[in-house]
Amino acid sequence: MTHPANPVASDAETAATQYLTVNLASEEYAIDILAVREIRGWTPVTRIPQAPHYVLGVLNLRGAIVPVLDLRLRFGLQREEYSATTVTVVVTVAGRLFGVVVDAVSDVLDVQADGVRPVPDMGTAVDTEYLKGLTSVDERMVLLLDVDKLLQPQDAQMLEAALPAVTEVKAVA
Repeated sequence: MTHPANPVASDAETAATQYLTVNLASEEYAIDILAVREIRGWTPVTRIPQAPHYVLGVLNLRGAIVPVLDLRLRFGLQREEYSATTVTVVVTVAGRLFGVVVDAVSDVLDVQADGVRPVPDMGTAVDTEYLKGLTSVDERMVLLLDVDKLLQPQDAQMLEAALPAVTEVKAVA
């Protein structure tokens, strides 16, 4: 005996997820909006000694010390001068706040679950390990970022070890 399709399951399959689209080099990426906490204009950060090359430093976000990554450097792209459109998108990664610097923010997209495609090896500048999938919007492709993979576990541990020292220096200053 067959059972009718579960309407809840079909709703889940067609449910839309909202993504914040950001620009990086000539490509468009999207971050799950549930991970986004804040969008800030670019402001200088405090450097962290011996941090990975793509970690610019930390910023003080209402008393919280937040590490900031340059997404261009994280993805192995050439660094560009920051402009009026450069922003820091504050996201939650593994329960911790991080800032990611991008060239610009664009829009908020509603992406249907059945509209997400697997990432083929298509020669993008970004390693596909950072991507959840891709979707098409009008005539363009948007790469869906997996923010949980932007920071390697060993880098997160190093930052955790360095942050108390940065916090102490800030408190003394």
